[in-house]
Amino acid sequence: MTTQTINAAASGTWTLGDRTVNRIGFGAMRLPQTGEAFAADAVPRDRDQATAVLRRAVELGVNHIDTAAFYFSPLRSANELINRALAPYPDDLVITTKVGPGRDPSGQWLPHAAPEQLRGQVEENLRQLGRDHLDVVNLRIVGTDSIAERFGALAELREAGLIRHLGLSNIHPHHLAEARTIAPVVCVQNMYGIGASPEQAELLEVCGEQRIAFVPFYSIAGNGRTAGATTDDSGEVHAVARAHGVSAAQIRLAWTLHQGPHVLAIPGTGDPDHLAQNVAAGSLRLSGEELTALDAPRREAA
Repeated sequence: MTTQTINAAASGTWTLGDRTVNRIGFGAMRLPQTGEAFAADAVPRDRDQATAVLRRAVELGVNHIDTAAFYFSPLRSANELINRALAPYPDDLVITTKVGPGRDPSGQWLPHAAPEQLRGQVEENLRQLGRDHLDVVNLRIVGTDSIAERFGALAELREAGLIRHLGLSNIHPHHLAEARTIAPVVCVQNMYGIGASPEQAELLEVCGEQRIAFVPFYSIAGNGRTAGATTDDSGEVHAVARAHGVSAAQIRLAWTLHQGPHVLAIPGTGDPDHLAQNVAAGSLRLSGEELTALDAPRREAA
C-alpha cells in the first residue's frame, strides 16, 4: 500500500463543535520523548524531528491535534512544540487539549485539579500554545464521582470566551448525562480499540446517537498504553493486515474508524514514516467479513 500521497481527507470528516475535521487526527502524547510517555527516564525527542512531524501532519491534511500541558519530558513540551512548528496556525486547524491531571516540573503526577484550579490549567495551555482561546478542552477524570463542580468551572470559562467547546475524557455514561445538563459536550475521549468491552462499546453508541464525537485513545497501543503499539495482535488482525498489505497498527486504526462516522482517531508518533502510515489507514475499507473476524474478541467478551 502506497502511503506517501494519501491525505487525511480520505478518512472522511466530522463536525467537532462548529468545525469540520478530518477523521484521522494526531495525538501529541508521544511527541516530547522517545520511548514510553511519562517515563521518569524519558529521553527528549530531537526538536527538529518533532517539529518536522507536526508540519508533515498538516501537509498530509491532519487538522485535528490532541494535546495537553502535562505532555512533557525533560526539555520538551508537546504544546510548545506545536506552537513552534505550526504558529501562526492554519485557519482550519482544531487543537484539543485536556485538563484535570497535572505534573510537577520533575514529572511527578499531582492530585487532579479542584474546580478552582482548572482556570490555571486552562491559562497554562493558552500560554504554551500561544492562543487567546482554546478550541476544545476535555475534562479528564478518574473514578465515578460527580463531575458537576469541575465541569461547571469549565463551562464558566467557556462563557468567558477562554474556551470554545467542551469535552470529556475517561468517563462513564452517567458523567456524559450529568455534563450535558450543564453545557454542551462536543466530544468524548475514552480508551477504545479492537477487543473493547461491551461497556466501552455502549458509550461509543450513546455518543453516536447524540451526535457527539467519540475520540478513542490507545486504539493502536491497546494494552501497551503509554509504551506504544501492542505486540499481542490476534491472528485475525494479522490475517486482515496481510490481505491489505499493511501493518497490524493500520488495521487497528481502520477498524476503529469503521465503528461509526462520529469516531475520530488520534494516533500519535514521532516517526515520519509511521505518521504517513497512520494517515493512510484512513483510506482502508474493510469488508463485512473482515469486520466480523476482527470483532471476535469483543463477542467473546460479551
